Amino acid sequence: MAQQAQKQEEQEQHEGPVSQWVTFGLDDESYGINVMQVQEVLPPSEIAPVPGAQHFVMGIINLRGKVVTVIDTRLRFGLPTREADKESRIVVIEANNNIAGIMVDSVAEVATVKESEIDTAPNVGNEESSRYIYGVVSRKDGLLILVDANKLLTDEEWQEVSTI
Repeated sequence: MAQQAQKQEEQEQHEGPVSQWVTFGLDDESYGINVMQVQEVLPPSEIAPVPGAQHFVMGIINLRGKVVTVIDTRLRFGLPTREADKESRIVVIEANNNIAGIMVDSVAEVATVKESEIDTAPNVGNEESSRYIYGVVSRKDGLLILVDANKLLTDEEWQEVSTI
């Protein structure tokens, strides 16, 4: 038994560090956000609109007495918006010392990714949409686009969202 554990440890050292990512779907694409930045995953609830907020802000929710701003991730990523359904989820994330919810089409799994599997994102699209992509992982079932939650919003936008 100890020999097997040692072999696994040696294999991990050889393959390099790993990280875990909560994977979610948007418009038939798979995305991941670092599990260390995810606080919880919720079914959609009553979202109160906020007049005058940025176009990508859906509104706010009450999460156990705390007000949390919910972002329409589809709009943020330049995708067409759609109504939430039974598969939709609000992923509550912590980034840049702020807490926000991101509405996604579905949440799939927690995937373990080796650092060596992560390719830098190709420089496609505009600066706006590519700035929050950490990297890309090729998997059997297609690409997994890793999102850097800290760059999902600019510092000014985080400031605005946190004061709603």
